[in-house]
Amino acid sequence: MEFDAVILSGGRSSRLGGVPKPGLMHDGATLLERALQAARGAAAVAVVGPDPGTLPEGVLSCREDPPFAGPAAAIAAGLSALERHRGADSRHLPAAPFTLVLACDMPRAGAAVRTLLEAAGQDASADGLMAVAADGRRQPLVGLYGTAALERSVTEAGQRGALDNASVFALLASLEVREVPVPEGSTDDVDTWDDASALGVTVPPGSHGRDSHTAASRHGAPQQNSTLEASGEEPG
Repeated sequence: MEFDAVILSGGRSSRLGGVPKPGLMHDGATLLERALQAARGAAAVAVVGPDPGTLPEGVLSCREDPPFAGPAAAIAAGLSALERHRGADSRHLPAAPFTLVLACDMPRAGAAVRTLLEAAGQDASADGLMAVAADGRRQPLVGLYGTAALERSVTEAGQRGALDNASVFALLASLEVREVPVPEGSTDDVDTWDDASALGVTVPPGSHGRDSHTAASRHGAPQQNSTLEASGEEPG
């Protein structure tokens, strides 16, 4: 299954006191690294958010304009970055038929992504596939969408001035998206310190200042070497 990937990592993390989610740790890797692992196999990957300066070679970095304009605007920025990348390639590569959209705050998302890829391989007739958790909650930020259909929705929303601060559900409203049940826990996300604690997500060792230690203690969360927790529909 050929696909590109847009990884959203630029949210405000307001319920974490502003501590950036992408740098939080899970099982020895950052949440951003976990998302990149979940997207392995993608022909091209765009990470939308502040450039951490540590992205693997070939991974694109971009930012929604204006910053913090929400997940729909972030998806649009990621698609634009992928399009520019293709245009700059002397081989004039076509767009992959599918685009994986993935938020970086779901450390176990790899299992959900594999399920979506398998489902798309069996039946790719819809405009895309969206993960559905065991409790029935839909998660549009673990989705495998037809690239042409997603680009069309982004273009139409942009023409209406309806990208900034729009939800992903609103962006996808005109698409025929198939809901796919995914393994239990694979879409659990990190919105709060309680979420982080439940998922075994921690602040990175050696963190300083207002980011990890102070914000964690201010919110009653365990500090370094202790566990935190996760959930939400923001870009990161």
